[in-house]
Amino acid sequence: MDWLERMNSAMDYIESNLTDHISIDDIAKIACCSTYHFQRMFPFITGISLSEYIRRRRLTLAAFELQTTAAKVIDISMKYGYQSPEAFARAFKNLHGIMPISARDKGVSLKAYPRMSFHISIKGDVEMDYRIEQRGTFEMFGVHGVVSQNLQTAFIKVPAFRKQCDEDGSVDLMNELLGRFGNTVLHAALYDHTGESFKYMVCYHLPKGLEIPDRFTQLSVPALTWAIFPEPQCDLQKLWERIYSEWFPTSGYEQVEGPQFEMYYGMQGHTQGEIWIPVKKK
Repeated sequence: MDWLERMNSAMDYIESNLTDHISIDDIAKIACCSTYHFQRMFPFITGISLSEYIRRRRLTLAAFELQTTAAKVIDISMKYGYQSPEAFARAFKNLHGIMPISARDKGVSLKAYPRMSFHISIKGDVEMDYRIEQRGTFEMFGVHGVVSQNLQTAFIKVPAFRKQCDEDGSVDLMNELLGRFGNTVLHAALYDHTGESFKYMVCYHLPKGLEIPDRFTQLSVPALTWAIFPEPQCDLQKLWERIYSEWFPTSGYEQVEGPQFEMYYGMQGHTQGEIWIPVKKK
């Protein structure tokens, strides 16, 4: 219950400040976790990034005001944090499909995104295996792309990026450098998270003394404590969601800043996986 109360209090804070500056640090503090952990946890629980949720709530209230008051568009745009009517108009049209001035037309259709609240949901007693390990520093290398934090977009873009790495020869070259069979699967690193995007790298451990071509990026991983979640069937998309919605709220751990990994083992068609997340005790 404590976790539910904290998350609902965080939503109360957002709702009370939609016309003011919203501090992500303050939201995380109310939820009793780090800013980094809250920003990573929120989209997996809700299916939407924190910044996108706030944007949709503001534009929902702005649409209500346009329909029910005679306030000027420029005043409403400033009220909900937009520096110019043009920026407000672009955001409004992206969400509602019409310009702000048209919101007052009779019979117009608008979108309304309600305030979020959190409740207990009994999903069934399905166990989740994990282990906690401490690891020293290590190096990874590979090729990376930038992916949206929006989960629906990410779950489409990531497989497409991995396919691209297969097709452009990056995977074959990495396995050749490592002295492995060409159809041996590689790992993936998720790092440099912002509120809108993150880097996704198809990668592997960099052996000492191995010189890598300029086309590859090197990633230095500091000494960290890891929560490691095995998935024999390699359904990592579902596992990501369960980790944040089921494991973190009751585990006594929170995520710390650092790369996350999808570790894949085996050959194509015969693969097992693990998710690695850097953590600390609360």
